[in-house]
Amino acid sequence: MNNIIKTMIISAMMAAGTGTATAQQKDEFKYSDERFADLQMLRYKVEGFEQLSLKQKTLIYYLQEAALWGRDILWDQNCKYNLQIRKILEQTYTNYKGDKNDADFKAFEIYLKRVWFSNGIHHHYSTDKFEPGFSKEWFKNNVKCSDEIVDVIFNPKVMAKRVNLAEGVDLIESSACNYYDNVSQEEAELFYANQKAQGDNAHPVMYGMNSTLVKENPVKTAKEGNGLCAPQIKEVKWTTSGKYSESLKMIVKYLKLARPYAEDEKQKEVIDKLISYYETGDLKTFDEYSIAWVENTEPLIDFVNGFIECYGDPLGLKCSWESIVNFKDLEATKRTETLSQNAQWFEDNSPVAKEFKKETVKGITAKVIKAAILAGDLYPSTAIGINLPNSDWVRAEHGSKSVTIGNLTDAYNKAARGNGMLDEFAFSAKEKEIVEKWGDLTDDLHTDLHECLGHGSGKLLDGVDGDSLKAYGSTIEEARADLFALYYLADPKLVELGLLPNSEAYKASYIAQMQNGLITQFVRIKLGDNIEEAHMRNRALIARWALENGRGRESAGSVGEPPIDVIELVKRDGKTFVKINDYDRLRKLFGKLLAEIQRIKSTGDYEAAKSLVENYGVRIDSELHKEVLDRYAKLNIAPYKGFINPVYKAVKNSNGKIIDVKISYSEGYAEQMLRYSSKYSVE
Repeated sequence: MNNIIKTMIISAMMAAGTGTATAQQKDEFKYSDERFADLQMLRYKVEGFEQLSLKQKTLIYYLQEAALWGRDILWDQNCKYNLQIRKILEQTYTNYKGDKNDADFKAFEIYLKRVWFSNGIHHHYSTDKFEPGFSKEWFKNNVKCSDEIVDVIFNPKVMAKRVNLAEGVDLIESSACNYYDNVSQEEAELFYANQKAQGDNAHPVMYGMNSTLVKENPVKTAKEGNGLCAPQIKEVKWTTSGKYSESLKMIVKYLKLARPYAEDEKQKEVIDKLISYYETGDLKTFDEYSIAWVENTEPLIDFVNGFIECYGDPLGLKCSWESIVNFKDLEATKRTETLSQNAQWFEDNSPVAKEFKKETVKGITAKVIKAAILAGDLYPSTAIGINLPNSDWVRAEHGSKSVTIGNLTDAYNKAARGNGMLDEFAFSAKEKEIVEKWGDLTDDLHTDLHECLGHGSGKLLDGVDGDSLKAYGSTIEEARADLFALYYLADPKLVELGLLPNSEAYKASYIAQMQNGLITQFVRIKLGDNIEEAHMRNRALIARWALENGRGRESAGSVGEPPIDVIELVKRDGKTFVKINDYDRLRKLFGKLLAEIQRIKSTGDYEAAKSLVENYGVRIDSELHKEVLDRYAKLNIAPYKGFINPVYKAVKNSNGKIIDVKISYSEGYAEQMLRYSSKYSVE
């Protein structure tokens, strides 16, 4: 269930600096690159690549080629007009003969860079359609395109949101994502309910994850002469012979080229199963691939390639395409291995009710990795932790893989040094000192616990459908994993295991969680808007629930003293700050909420999920929101970050055999995007 953390710690607290830089300057690696609109481009370093064997480098080279060939799939999934619009914008950008210092062209350039970043015309996080900063008149005078495209770009009422999760509307009809064609929400839910009713209840596949659901218009049939048959609803599978066939054929081509360089026979089986799945679209084959992948833990190099996460579908069924190629950070992995080796202890000692716990935790493996390439829905904005597979029964019977992407968190941390965010929003010098001293460590441990154990904890009761929470499922799942991490960060067990140096360090994570959930994440939302994105709703839900349920419930400790709040929103000099008065009680609140959210997940309690999310995770106080935006604006920080990929070049001999693979960090953002569109597009 949507187990990739989309920018969980990539929050405003970790916003990067504002300077621009080339990738290398005087042999010093520069993490921050160009900035535009609300975006800061960063670079990540692939330490250790040069020391890999030629076989390992070659495997990475072919896998990253397979990754980059999936780009157009995601663009089309995000909106049916995206590929057409991208082509028009890029042709205009490269062929423009007018004054490039003109205000309209400058605004056009920023618009194109935002579209590149978001893999389409909707914001990657809010999913709102971009508002062009250039005039319609300028566009029509300089760009050759249809009136339909002009309307899509400029009419705010047309395809206004890529993913609409608002109450009281048809979620499919009001969303611009391209997973359904002429199908209503009611029709789609009924279609997949019927599939599930006829399927294998013990080992259910993830119905609908790799197809477009289409309702064909009434058509004449030979059987009925001139009559019309009733509209038919059917799935169009994403396969090498179906939709996205040309892109998938290229992905398969490079997977086959990678196969001879696999590190063991099990990894070859993983590649074979993935190829078979792409060729057939068979969801049982996908489960077989997932099992082979999760059990293949020995190789240094690993990869994800496929239709994985369902955040882009308002019904939480259809999966967006993504890929990451990586290799293990052997030293840092010792930390995650310690957690996975103690997984049963954490499950047994959870505050969750016994009937919702796993009796035996199976197959949880965890590692810290170095990303070698990011692609699809993981590029340019990316995850910093992964826990897969998403199938509940596969996880229960075969386990899961959890990773923390170490070189990405390292890049975020180094780029964020001294940006003023902590100075502005920390309640006091003491809180600032705690975060500066322990924040990086607790951020990494939070990710480890969230991915390695949080998503892998708990169980569904027999007969409960994993999709029963519908549009609220993603938020509830992320809250469940976050709460698991928060609860255990304060446990003495982490000090005992040598993962934290003392019993005070965990407070850095509590400070960050409450500041972010109650205040700082609002910098990513336009004034007047609600919270839409699942991870932001999760953070708000946790923080606001704790704020409300920690109000004066216990005394301060001495007779006659008034009750104190666990957390307060304190006003000082016209500014709002988060003050934590009692860390121990806050941990108990996290445990109480974790128990309730696990109950909701385990029993499929839709109404309780809806109540929690709508009451605590959606709305924002407008006065506080404006204050936070005003304070943040003075810092001149971009609230969103994304990465420019390194470039891999295969060095070949006269016979065409790869004799080395070189890595470079010098490619610019626009240069990379235009190269990807030219080299990895089937249009």
